[in-house]
Amino acid sequence: MADLKELMLSSPRLTLAVAESMTCGRVQARIGAISGASDFFLGGITAYAIDQKVKHLGVNRAAAKRVNSVSAQVAEQMARGACRLFGSDVGLGTTGYAEPSPAQGAPEAFAWWAIARRVGDDKFEVASGRTDCPGLTRTQAQDRVTDEVLAALLESLTSRSGS
Repeated sequence: MADLKELMLSSPRLTLAVAESMTCGRVQARIGAISGASDFFLGGITAYAIDQKVKHLGVNRAAAKRVNSVSAQVAEQMARGACRLFGSDVGLGTTGYAEPSPAQGAPEAFAWWAIARRVGDDKFEVASGRTDCPGLTRTQAQDRVTDEVLAALLESLTSRSGS
């Protein structure tokens, strides 16, 4: 994770904010564990309930309601919302099911995650992905999604820097 600090502080310096649901603060905790994280990490929000996603992150209520707040679109809206809420250059968003939820059509744990990068006043480049977690416990699934979104962020930043 030391690479994250180096990449965030390389030219041009970037700031980061996080919006989590399924990972319940794990992404923020991993970033906050980096010595000197305050040089680039502005903060984060854990928003489980749809009302909080709508209120704080600008998630579209109707679209989120149709999918129980679990989709690539919702993760992308959460990532952009984190950028807006904290004024950051980069935002991460995670949403999903930490354990099977057959009633919601999720026989196994999975999550959508997204990375939004500000390219203008209110314009973003957004990348998203899905992490499947078959057979994992709730906390194992949360940890896997945390690992994957942070790995994707590192890859994105490495590509940006040309490394």
